[in-house]
Amino acid sequence: MHFACMPNIEIRDVSIPAHEARVRKAELAGQSLQQFLATQLANIAPTPSLEELLDRIEQRDLGDLSAESALQVVVGEPARR
Repeated sequence: MHFACMPNIEIRDVSIPAHEARVRKAELAGQSLQQFLATQLANIAPTPSLEELLDRIEQRDLGDLSAESALQVVVGEPARR
C-alpha cells in the first residue's frame, strides 16, 4: 500500500494561551488539534496578502465614473451602506 506524503508544518514558541485557545476551539469543532489547524490553514491560504491585494487594485480598470458622480451616489444612497 502506498501513501502520499503530505507536507508538514511545525510551529515553535506558541504562547500557552494561544495553544489552549486553539485546543478549545478544536474540541468544540469535534476535531483533533491537527485537523483543526489544517482546516484553518486551508481556509486562510487563498486569502491574498496586503501586498497582493494592493497589486490587484493597481491592475483594475478605473472605469469612467467621475468623482462628482461617485460622490452623488454615496451621498444620495446612505441607506445602502
